[in-house]
Amino acid sequence: MPQAFVMPEFLTITMGIAVFLTGSFLTRQFAVLRNFNIPEPVTGGLLAAFVFWGVSSALQIDLSFETQGRDIFLVLFFASIGLSARVSDLLAGGKPLLLLLILTITLIVAQNVVGVFGATVFGFPPQSGVLFGSAALIGGHGTAIAWSPEVAAVTGMDGAAELGVAVATIGLILAALIGGPIAKYLVARDSLAPDRPDEDHTVGLPNDESTAPGLITHITLMRVVLVLNLCVIGGFFLSQLIEETGLRLPLFVPCLIVGIVIGNALSALMPNAPPIARSPTLAVVSEFTLSVFLAISLMTLDFSALAGLGLPLTTILAAQTIFAVIFVVYVLFPVLGRGYRAAVLAAGFGGFALGATPTAIANMTAVTKRYGPSPMAFVVLPLVSAFFVDIANAFVIQTIVGF
Repeated sequence: MPQAFVMPEFLTITMGIAVFLTGSFLTRQFAVLRNFNIPEPVTGGLLAAFVFWGVSSALQIDLSFETQGRDIFLVLFFASIGLSARVSDLLAGGKPLLLLLILTITLIVAQNVVGVFGATVFGFPPQSGVLFGSAALIGGHGTAIAWSPEVAAVTGMDGAAELGVAVATIGLILAALIGGPIAKYLVARDSLAPDRPDEDHTVGLPNDESTAPGLITHITLMRVVLVLNLCVIGGFFLSQLIEETGLRLPLFVPCLIVGIVIGNALSALMPNAPPIARSPTLAVVSEFTLSVFLAISLMTLDFSALAGLGLPLTTILAAQTIFAVIFVVYVLFPVLGRGYRAAVLAAGFGGFALGATPTAIANMTAVTKRYGPSPMAFVVLPLVSAFFVDIANAFVIQTIVGF
């Protein structure tokens, strides 16, 4: 029996930072990673996951990681996105937000159609198709784990949880790999560029950092961290209020909302104060928090959950990936207007359709660092992927499972 070893929290975070730096080094060394906009934490995280899997298999160690502290990086990141969002941007983003929501619901239904068909072909109960579809792909690990007991109860199927985790794991990897190439194809094909190329980046700095305006000091860093912490505190209390209404949302959504409120309030009440929103310091903190979160998430993937599923998993997920790419390029991109923001959202949606919101944001960050900023995309997509999608996904899944 393999010996269990749990990586302590502090060491997990430290390794996450090292994994990101490894990915950054590899991206600088290999042009193919830059050309296809593969995020640095994805490169380093997947490499580390394979190394950990190989070492644990060779030494017969059941390796796991303490990851509770990882999520603070996620809420800090979304608080920083909220700080940079302007009310005028949100009003302008109303139409893309609605269109993206409609497209998301369409994809949820389509993913489950593919999932149910594939499950039936390979002899699985039809209701288990949701675990090959939106429960594990758009929903991610959490939704797959939450729905697997109900699938097992309805079908009598053994290993429903393992199936959901396996699909979500491969989906996350695919999501991290397809978004950048999609945007590269669209930007090159249609010769796209940002509507306002001189606009400040809201996430990360452009690859040519020598042109970035402003100065990052220990004072600007402390100021940004203080305001972000206030956003997280406010987001926590807002989350408690929302839960009292019976609606459960990931903590990062209330933090995003509070960040929007505080960011707009600061600019209105203290117009002459040193800027926090859309500043180089905030961009660096945003890049850091997202990179560490995603690096830890990917390096701790459990590849052993994929064992034994072979042909059904490969075939159905290949079909889901092909469908997602076709849907993004030939449906979502034209519906959103064929502009640069649509291309950035296409990269994000590719990540979100098969993976999770952080993966989508990482895809969009890699694209905007290369081609130019698109602040509205970073507000619109999280609102759809984290706020509306859980409600729509739960309704569709429940309909299929209960059929």
